[in-house]
Amino acid sequence: MKSYTEYLSFNTDEKIEFVRITGEVEGAVEKSGVKEGLVLVNPMHITAAVIVNDNEGGLIQDYIENLQRLVPYNAEYKHNVGEGNAAAHIWRQLMAHQVVLPITDGKLDFGPWEQVFYCEFDGGRKKRVLIKVIGE
Repeated sequence: MKSYTEYLSFNTDEKIEFVRITGEVEGAVEKSGVKEGLVLVNPMHITAAVIVNDNEGGLIQDYIENLQRLVPYNAEYKHNVGEGNAAAHIWRQLMAHQVVLPITDGKLDFGPWEQVFYCEFDGGRKKRVLIKVIGE
């Protein structure tokens, strides 16, 4: 069994931002040499998520609007001691923490519209994403 680890590092410009990282994940899979296996993509921050969905601006806006409706960002929370980011922590849990993706014939085994996104809910800092590839 092979394993390969890569870390993505970047800064987000906005407090709430969806960053498409499909190409970076594909690149890590290629570098790993794994032909059949799995790749874990994990945001290394407690106010961020990684999801797989369509790369369509209206859908991303729908996510944000519905998260705001469910858990308003500027509501009063017990966690908000200094940072004011309790909603970001909750949004992360609602969106999913991380994803595990299949690798077949050395490539991500996706449906036609699937893309990988890093979802930032408390931006303005340096961010890291772990990509861990395992398989044969």
